[in-house]
Amino acid sequence: MKGPTLSRRLSGSGQELLLLAAIVLLFAVVGWINPRFVSPNNLTSIFVGNAYIAVAAIGMSMVIISGHIDVSVGALIGVLATISGLLVTNGYPVWVAWLLPVLIGGLWNAGLGAIVAYLKVPSIIATLAMLSILRGGLITATGGQWISGLPPEYQLAQFRLFGVPSPVWFMIGMTILAAFLLRYTAFGRSIYAVGGNAEAAEAEGIHYNRTIVAVFAIHGLIAGIAAILFATQLQVIQSTVPVGLELVIITASVVGGVSILGGIGTVTGSTLAAILFAAIGSSLIFLNVSAYWLRAVQGILILGTVLIDMVRRGRTG
Repeated sequence: MKGPTLSRRLSGSGQELLLLAAIVLLFAVVGWINPRFVSPNNLTSIFVGNAYIAVAAIGMSMVIISGHIDVSVGALIGVLATISGLLVTNGYPVWVAWLLPVLIGGLWNAGLGAIVAYLKVPSIIATLAMLSILRGGLITATGGQWISGLPPEYQLAQFRLFGVPSPVWFMIGMTILAAFLLRYTAFGRSIYAVGGNAEAAEAEGIHYNRTIVAVFAIHGLIAGIAAILFATQLQVIQSTVPVGLELVIITASVVGGVSILGGIGTVTGSTLAAILFAAIGSSLIFLNVSAYWLRAVQGILILGTVLIDMVRRGRTG
C-alpha cells in the first residue's frame, strides 16, 4: 500500500519535544516569578487533578488518527462517573462501581462506532447526537444533584503507590500501553492505515468497518477509566457534564501532534499537551491573570497546530 510511512505517521516526536520544552520552560519561568507554583501541593494538583483528561485524550487520539472525531466524550465521562457513584452509594461492591462503567463505556462507543462505520453517518454528526442524548438523559435522571456519601475505599484517585498518586500511574501506564499498541501491533498500524487512506487500506485487506468499531470501543473503555478517575478525585461527584471537557480533550490530542485529518500522530504528545494546559491554567492563577485567557491560549494553539499540519501535508503531497 502506497502512503505515509510508519515513521511519518508517528511524526509527533518533534511536537513532543516542543511540548516537553514548553512545559519545562513554563515551570522554570513561573516558578522563578512565584516559587509557590512549583510547590509539592501545586504540582500534585496539576498532575492529579488533570490526569483523567490526559487519559481520555489517549482514546480521542486513536479516534482522530483513524480519521474520525468524538465530541460526545465529555458527556460520556459525566454519565459514567454518575453511574459509578450511584452504584457505590446504593450498596454495590466498589469493584463493580469501578468496572461496570468502563464496560458500559466500551459497549456504548462500540455501538457508536458501528453507526459511523456501517451506517456511514459522519462521526461529527453521530457524536453530536450522542452528546445531546447523554447530556439530556443525565440531567433528566439526576436533576443535577451531586452524589455524596462516597466510601473511602471507593476513592481510587486518592490512592498512592510508592508515594505517587494513582492517577499519575494511570496516565503514564496507559500512555505507554497505547503507544506500544499503535507502534508495534498490526491493529495499531491498521488504525494509521484507515486514517491515512481508507480505500487503500481496504485494498490491502484491512477491514475498515471492524477497525473503526474497535477503535471507538477502545476509546469508550478508556473514557470509562477517565470517568472513574474523575469520579473518585473528590468527596462528591458532580452529576452534570463538565463544561467544555470534550473541547479540552480534543485540543490536547490535536496540539499533541495528532493530525485532525487522520493518519498521523502519537498518544504521547496528547498526554504532554494535557499536562501543558493544566500547567498553563495553574500558572495564570499564580501570575494573577484571568483564567479565561486559558481558552484563548487553547484556541491559538489548536489553530496554529492545524495550520502547520496542513502546510506539512501540502509539502509532503
